[in-house]
Amino acid sequence: MRRYDDRIRPSAITPPEIFFNRRQFLITSGAVALAGTSLSEAAAEQIIKRLDAPLNPKHDLKLKLTDRKIVTSYNNFYEFGSSKSSPSTHAEKLRTRPWTVEVTGEVEKPKVFGIEDILKMPLQERIYRFRCVEAWSMVVPWIGIEFNEIAKIVAPTSRAKYVRFTSVMQPEAMPDLKRKLLDWPYTEGLRIDEAMHPLTLLTIGLYGETLPNQNGAPVRMVVPWKYGFKGAKSIVRIEFVEEQPITTWMKLGPDEYGFYSNVNPDVSHPRWSQERERVPPSLFATQDTLKFNGYADDVAALYMGMDLQKNF
Repeated sequence: MRRYDDRIRPSAITPPEIFFNRRQFLITSGAVALAGTSLSEAAAEQIIKRLDAPLNPKHDLKLKLTDRKIVTSYNNFYEFGSSKSSPSTHAEKLRTRPWTVEVTGEVEKPKVFGIEDILKMPLQERIYRFRCVEAWSMVVPWIGIEFNEIAKIVAPTSRAKYVRFTSVMQPEAMPDLKRKLLDWPYTEGLRIDEAMHPLTLLTIGLYGETLPNQNGAPVRMVVPWKYGFKGAKSIVRIEFVEEQPITTWMKLGPDEYGFYSNVNPDVSHPRWSQERERVPPSLFATQDTLKFNGYADDVAALYMGMDLQKNF
């Protein structure tokens, strides 16, 4: 089975503001009362909250931020549909409280983290380039903790060579689970040295607020030198494992989606080039794709001696 061909076509793109989740906009702008909107208890739990997180400028590439409305309305989250507008249209029903993340596998101290536990950890804001395999790029101020902070708590053993991430399944909230487009639940994986790298962020917010549902609430991964699908969303399980995981996209198209999926202009997707990238909201202006998404100075050493054409 081939993946839905979601390359960006001008005729298929509607201005992002049309797709922006209206209820979320009312909530975050403080306009609920003025609009007379009545929120149920369940909906009230979804209200985005401000986060106090200092900006960490260490890896800031000094790029202009992408408009928040675009970041929250132009997404890949296939459980809610394969079009870029589907997540902001359907993700409101995702239940994000209560929420736990089980961390297990080859660790000395397995633990179940409540989302409240993660929110209480020292947070920082990181401005990262975010590159998707369909050749579009954004610059997003993510908020989270370095994943290695979680690892310190659970203490991986010497047998832990990889980390596997599993996303939630909520059939009542996720209409495309029944389509079997992918092998659910969604899983992703990293080599342990990639997961432990300081750039790898266990993420719970963006733009100074907790994550909107369509962006992977309440907790997701962001690995800025890799294509965006490597950042599992709405995570419920993290496993330290000895064998390399077979991830969701690898199962569907191993010739298209490799385990590493580092941003690399020299490795084309079988159906399109990755040499250049679009920067929303423009449909036509492009720029050169940077190897490792601009983070080569930080991460190239992880792949010393590897053939990145073969290990794509």
